[in-house]
Amino acid sequence: MATKTALITGGATGIGKQTALKLAKQGINVVISGRRADIGTETLKEIEAVKANDAKALFIQNDVTNEADVKAMIEQVVSAFGSLDMAVNNAGLFNESATLDHSNSDSFKAMIDTNILGVYYCMKYEITQMLKQGKGAIVNLASIAGLNGIPYTGTYCATKHAVVGLTKSAALDHAQQGIRVNGIAPGAARTAIIAKSLNGEAENYNEERITAMFPMHRVADPSEMANGIAWLLSDEASFVTGHILSIDGGFQAK
Repeated sequence: MATKTALITGGATGIGKQTALKLAKQGINVVISGRRADIGTETLKEIEAVKANDAKALFIQNDVTNEADVKAMIEQVVSAFGSLDMAVNNAGLFNESATLDHSNSDSFKAMIDTNILGVYYCMKYEITQMLKQGKGAIVNLASIAGLNGIPYTGTYCATKHAVVGLTKSAALDHAQQGIRVNGIAPGAARTAIIAKSLNGEAENYNEERITAMFPMHRVADPSEMANGIAWLLSDEASFVTGHILSIDGGFQAK
């Protein structure tokens, strides 16, 4: 995969960062995007330190909720590297833990903008480019909340169920055009989204309650999610499309 190029949105932290590092170590050109230039620049240095086989790395400051920004980002990737072979739509938002009657409409709208429209915009322009190439692989970040109901997260669950729908539908649309579209459904991983709960800062959740949800009784490391993403992007998963890979410590087996 040395000549391929991958784009990871929200690639400066958490699962996105670990995915970027893993792909760079495989000799893949890596482009990470995010809102904060300071964090993006620091992550870019880490990628540069581990990349193999003359792979290149690039950070693009970008807001996935802005369609024009997303279109320009894809154009910049192709201008820099000539193609877009892999895409990981990882940028996401979880900003509220509440029952629906206590939920905040503005918080829900913000999650819709990032988790649904952001993924939609990215897929739209990624697929447009991949159709020109006749090939490509996309992995979307869903969640166990995209496959199940989770207490106190109804609005977040709604957005992640939408990601699953977008993933499966796009996979069917382009199954004969060389484009594979899959997703992962992570359980809790030590990312910024989960950090507030693990630190006891989030209402309704704490580390004990979170770990009790999973048969393995632990929280995952983001690199464990990156391993699954890298496989779905690889040629080893050449007959896999429309699949949501659960990486959840046994949650779905209950």
